[in-house]
Amino acid sequence: MAKGRGSALVAMVVSCLLLVTLQCELAHAATYVVGDGNGWTFNVAGWEKGKNFNAGDVLGTHNVVVVSKAGYDRCTTTPSDKVYTSGKDQITLVKGLNNFICSFAGHCPSMKIEIFAS
Repeated sequence: MAKGRGSALVAMVVSCLLLVTLQCELAHAATYVVGDGNGWTFNVAGWEKGKNFNAGDVLGTHNVVVVSKAGYDRCTTTPSDKVYTSGKDQITLVKGLNNFICSFAGHCPSMKIEIFAS
């Protein structure tokens, strides 16, 4: 009987440690305002350079479309691309390449960013 209780205790401790580890990962997510003080505006391209992004980080932006690499390169969107237009959007980065453009006529290529999140 004591052996069974000990195994349950060990399992509970391991579960708690895993939960704390996962919460610490989430707590480290950073929030960025695209363009810093200037916001998502002309000449925002390059804003992402020199920053270290991670999956789970959040971008604050507006009037932006999440596009494929081809959409980013060509400044084009598809009907399946996710469009954010509220002006107060919070976009969580996924692991890998994240591409964003402004879909208003003439705004891309000076209003696009490409972010790699670890």
